This record gives sequence, C-alpha cells and structure tokens, in this order.
Amino acid sequence: MPELNIGIIGGGYMGKRHAVAFAAVGAVFETTLRPKLEMVCATSMKSANRYKDAFGFARATDDWRVLVADPQIDAVIIASPQDTHEAIATAAFKAGKHVLCEKPLSISLESSARMAEAATASGCCHMSGFNYIRTPASQMARKMIARGDLGDITHFRGEHTEDFLCDPLTPANWRTDGRANGTMGDLAPHMVNAALALLGPISAVMADIETVHKTRAGVAVTNDDQGHMLCRFARGTMGHLHFSRVATGRKMGYAYEVTGTKGALRFDQEDQNALWFYDAALPAETQGFRKILTGPEHPDYEPFCIGPGHGTGYQDQIIIQARDFLQAIETGQQVWPTFEDGYQVDRIIDAAFKSSDTKTWQTIDT
Repeated sequence: MPELNIGIIGGGYMGKRHAVAFAAVGAVFETTLRPKLEMVCATSMKSANRYKDAFGFARATDDWRVLVADPQIDAVIIASPQDTHEAIATAAFKAGKHVLCEKPLSISLESSARMAEAATASGCCHMSGFNYIRTPASQMARKMIARGDLGDITHFRGEHTEDFLCDPLTPANWRTDGRANGTMGDLAPHMVNAALALLGPISAVMADIETVHKTRAGVAVTNDDQGHMLCRFARGTMGHLHFSRVATGRKMGYAYEVTGTKGALRFDQEDQNALWFYDAALPAETQGFRKILTGPEHPDYEPFCIGPGHGTGYQDQIIIQARDFLQAIETGQQVWPTFEDGYQVDRIIDAAFKSSDTKTWQTIDT
C-alpha cells in the first residue's frame, strides 16, 4: 500500500488529535493510502522531540519552514495559532503539498480570501478542519434534510455554548486576547459551518456580540464572550444562532434544531450518538420526538464498531476527517469542506461583527 508522509505543525491539543487520527485511520477505514507520521513541528526542539517520541513521528523540528520544504513530506496539517495559517499554507502550496488547516481558516477575512485563492490555484488538495459535523448522527441529519424527510424547512436554531470562562475570577489568558481567540473566532465557526452544511448558504445576518467579563484579575479582556445572530438562509429559511464561552453548565453545547413542514430534528453534541426525530405524518396519538440511536446503518459508524448503541467519540470525528482528506488526495477530487468553504464561514463571522458594530442587517452575496 502506498505511504503518505504526514507533517504536523503544532503538537498541542489539536496537533495530538491529528497525530492519533492519522496513525489510526488506515486500520479503521482500511484506506489505500497509509499515512506515516514523518515530522512534527513545535516552537522549541524540546517540545518537538517530546511530541515526536510521544506520538510516534520519525523526525522533529522547531521551524515550520523546514517541515514544509522537506521533500519527503507529502501533506501538511496546520494545527498552530490562526496568525500562522496563511504563511504556512501559502508556502506548503508553493511546495506542492496537500494541506489540512484547522479552523478558523485565518486571522482575518482578507487573509482567508488569499488562502482560498492560493489553495484553488495550487492544484493541491485542501481541507478546512471542521470535525463536529462529521458525527454519524449529524451526517444522518444532513441526509434526512436533503432527501426531504422534514419537508420544507421553516426554521433553524443552532448554538455552540461552553462554560470554560463562565467564572469571572478565572484569570486572563491567551483566549481572552485578540479577536481571533474570542467566542466568535473560536466557537462560532463550528456552528456556522453546521448551518451551512445542513441548510446551505446564509444571505443575511443581524448580530449582537458582547464581552460579559471586561476584566479578569485586573487585566482587560480584548475579545468577546458571547454573541447571537438572526439569519436568513438563501433558501428563504429563518434562523437563529447563539455562541458563548460563559454558558454556565454547558460543556459541549454544539446543538441544533431543524424544523420543517413534515417533521423536525434535534441534536446535541453532549449526546453525540443520538438524533431526535419528530415525524408529523404519524397519528396524533403516537407523535413525539423519538430517539434514533446511531449504529452500523448510519454513515461512518461501522468501521469503528459493529454494535449499535456502542457509540463513537470526539477522536473518531478526527479520524473520519483524516479519511476524507486521504480520499481527496487519492482521487484528486476535493472533499468538503475546502479552503473556500472555510472562507465562506469566515465571511459570515465578519458580517456578524459588522452587524453588531452598526446595529444593522448585513447582506452576504451567495
């Protein structure tokens, strides 16, 4: 089986997830291309060597330029801070490397646009790292909506809410500094991506964004804690999206409700192996939301386990994403979401900030 040499830039939280995914994906999905963890890059050689030994890489470096330029590297995974994404991706494309880049695509809309253009012009495969929408349950939701099980869609409600900064006594840290690290840069892109995946393009938004705790231990907070927005999809459907990192009690509140003329769906990432379906065609005496427990009949479940109800987890989403990336490279056909799709998410976020600042609806060309 042909090997594909992987270089990962960043060995922290997401870097480790990608390393585990590419180490496992060949066995889980029995892929034709078999990834090899060739090189990892960190900000110091001490950290890089630690990641190399811990994750099973062949080599390590503290300079991303060395990794990108290395002729043995076939594909680059960018799991470093957003302000590094454009430089790394641009260099990787120039070197003929395939690129999977963590969300958000970059630190500004202008930078994201340049990255999307460079990706398209390169002829290489490129993906934006949105993993949550890849759960078997959410893949099934997309399938049900697309085939008309819910009828005409009349409303979408989505949220990505967590509570890791709900305590005002939590000290300031890197997450509380800079727009890209705020809730709209960190959590919101995931649910915006979900909305686009489930219902298609968003044509207008009206948003309100705020910083709840303006200082932490005497240090000014320079980004947002929460935000919400009304939206209108290009298909005509009304929507509402809410994002927060101060939502007390919410640990992984990536959740949505889709309402249609024939039925409705509910999903909550805190119970990621269940999809709730309301079928309006049933007799009134038996109507009600019923739990669909994911199993081998649902998309991308069986490779992990043949037992229904046993469930998949967070790491499995990253493995599914790795499989999709390998498929794109093997076939030469781009797989959703591309850099262009990541740029479209950033367009919605940018429009939300403009709306919040001007207190006006913002129209988005679709």
